Amino acid sequence: MQIGNSVRMNLLKRPRRLRSSSAIRDLVQEARVEITDLIAPLFVKADDGAPVPIESMPNQFRFSITDLVQECKELCDAGVRGVALFPVTPDEKKDPLGKESTNPDGLGPRALRAINGEVPDLLLFADIALDPFTSHGHDGILTEDGSDVVNDATVETLTKMAIVHAEAGAHFVAPSDMMDGRVGAIRKALDSKGLNQTGILAYSAKFASAYYGPFRDAVGSASAAGTRSLDKRSYQLNPANRREAIRDALLDEGEGADMLMVKPGGPYLDIIRDLREASSLPIAAYQVSGEYAQIHATAKLGWLDYEKTRNESLLSLKRAGADVILTYFAKELANA
Repeated sequence: MQIGNSVRMNLLKRPRRLRSSSAIRDLVQEARVEITDLIAPLFVKADDGAPVPIESMPNQFRFSITDLVQECKELCDAGVRGVALFPVTPDEKKDPLGKESTNPDGLGPRALRAINGEVPDLLLFADIALDPFTSHGHDGILTEDGSDVVNDATVETLTKMAIVHAEAGAHFVAPSDMMDGRVGAIRKALDSKGLNQTGILAYSAKFASAYYGPFRDAVGSASAAGTRSLDKRSYQLNPANRREAIRDALLDEGEGADMLMVKPGGPYLDIIRDLREASSLPIAAYQVSGEYAQIHATAKLGWLDYEKTRNESLLSLKRAGADVILTYFAKELANA
């Protein structure tokens, strides 16, 4: 039996009116993901061989500097405005102090100079952390007994690393270590060197998350430590703590950060929203390797629609309040 229009409720407000056609839905849509919102994370390796696929991250590669420059050209041509670089340091250049991180002729600075020379319109974000360079895989210098990371000595090295990468052409340095006071120290050092136009994208709310496994495989910090689940809870945030995350981020703002980041993005939408309401700075969210791999894996099993899940995951980050999104989906979205 068809009821049709024979039954009418006396409703003053009918929210479905604003969902009744695609034209209306487009008109009133509150959040949109634009290609210009996206930063593409890229991995660069030391040798000149062909791009090496990252098994746990489909369609992602470790690039030689030559191939990295070509990838950056393609991204820029497709409308992506920025890339975040992550070096894959050869094991023989790793040591307990991460000395290679401050080498002006190291892999990261050479890659920055190469990209700037060929793709000058692309924004370059340089990761500032020691884990790709330390033999133990931690983001800093360890105590003598190896039980913890020494904060202040680590900040001293990170500051030198930031200067080296800024001088090589990074538009933003991105301290991802979660050491206390590192943003202020880096800002002061940059300004003292006349690098006052170099921005700081602070990993301000970086959680001790289980979602980083594929990334650690990609940069080799997991193999350095002999485990994919290296315990970084003495410096990365407790996933249970909401107020602490905002407190840390506002400290970074006070120390001179230009943008504040939440990492991971998807599992921490409440933190993105809280930070959006607490700060007037641009907010970035990092859709991390585990989130990316998760979508690929479930889609491969046929359990989720790949494109719809991908798009919804990014839209949720924008809706929560992110202005900028670091995502491994950047290139395929730009080419869609």
